Amino acid sequence: MLPVIAIVGRPNVGKSSLFNRLAGERISIVDPTPGVTRDRISTIVTITPPAESDDDALPRVAELCDTGGFGIYSAEGKRFDDAGQDLAMLAPDIEGQILAAIEGATIVLFTIDAQSGITALDEKIAQLLRRAGNTDRVMQVANKVDGPSWEVHAMEAAALGFGDILPVSTKAGSGIRKLMEALWTRLGSRPQEDVASPEMKVAIVGRRNAGKSSLVNALAGAPRVIVSEIAGTTRDSVDVRFESDGRIFIAIDTAGIRKRKSWADDVEYYSHNRTQVAIRRADVALLLLDATEPVSQIEKQLAGELVEQFKPTVIVVNKWDLVEKARSTSDYLEYLTQELPMLNFAPMVFVSAKNGDSINDAVAMAFNLHTQSSHRETTGKLNALVQRVLTERGPSSKLGTIAKIYYISQIETNPPTIAMVVNKPSLFEGTYERYLLNRLREELPYSEVPIKLVFSARKRDPDDAKNRRSAGKS
Repeated sequence: MLPVIAIVGRPNVGKSSLFNRLAGERISIVDPTPGVTRDRISTIVTITPPAESDDDALPRVAELCDTGGFGIYSAEGKRFDDAGQDLAMLAPDIEGQILAAIEGATIVLFTIDAQSGITALDEKIAQLLRRAGNTDRVMQVANKVDGPSWEVHAMEAAALGFGDILPVSTKAGSGIRKLMEALWTRLGSRPQEDVASPEMKVAIVGRRNAGKSSLVNALAGAPRVIVSEIAGTTRDSVDVRFESDGRIFIAIDTAGIRKRKSWADDVEYYSHNRTQVAIRRADVALLLLDATEPVSQIEKQLAGELVEQFKPTVIVVNKWDLVEKARSTSDYLEYLTQELPMLNFAPMVFVSAKNGDSINDAVAMAFNLHTQSSHRETTGKLNALVQRVLTERGPSSKLGTIAKIYYISQIETNPPTIAMVVNKPSLFEGTYERYLLNRLREELPYSEVPIKLVFSARKRDPDDAKNRRSAGKS
């Protein structure tokens, strides 16, 4: 297993900013609202050797883990959400995630705010780390050292008893290089492992409280993300790495979506944007529906987004155990065909995330769709097929123009992208394009994934040239 670096600390000391700095990209949401990060968020980081190290020194790879602020709802911040629900109910789950991160960590980056000084909550976390044992793995980081005047304040953290202080400013980026070098040195005693690349990234999307986090936990067989009856518990997109039957994939648990007019704060805006980013970087999407609720405008909006992004999609109907006695799968299939016609080609799996029913079927279907989307068809077969379809039924033209295809080739995979050079692209777009897509799904190994068609006009139609020459002679 990879070594794990866990970032812990009280709320609003800059843990997520530090996570993003070390990761080299914006992954965790950064917002002044305490308690934005609730789940454990992780990513794989490569830590380069110090400049003065030997020429043959190799980078070191680790899993970097961000955690929620310890004691968030008992210490400070917004106690109740916009629906009036008591967020303090989440405190045990958040703190449980932090304890799990500490327990499994190789290195713990205990982060404090140099500008606020040591607080009672910092001291409480220090006691927790000492009780967990093996304090040698704790590295003390003082954040918000935004200038020389704050360095003295950073040294106050030495009173917590975890050795040398590493002052950083995640805002300016100062001290990050020294921290990375210290991490590289600390990891040096561990043998390094090759990290197998995941075959697939799967984004789990849906509205609030549909069971996305329960689905991730069912896959993991452990409470990897927080599951709560409070809608909108997951505020960020959480990447979780899995291995199933020897195949590796990453599941991206996204924040629940709701209507824009219902957003309570800036964090919901960021969460919504992160969901859009998760969809774009995923290979396959699991659109999670709640079987006990009717399909809403939110699911329709998400379905449209998935189609627009050409994302292979498995429609996962969750909580089926609660309705299967009153409703048949065939009835629900007919219902969804009416409600989500844009995804009429997408496969459907009926699951119970709570009970773990059919979860592996959903993963297997996701791998199947990824295989379909990665397939590349030969130019010869494409030409023969499309010419046959054109002969059977070509696009109609009010002016009597005959549609012609000069060349066809698949130019990309994921999604399968087929380029066609034709005499008049306008003849093929719209209704005939949809007909052609359906025929391609019937005949090619793309039956359940989006296909992208690109029509372009030939630079010069030889028939037009002949007509122009004939007209000139007459």
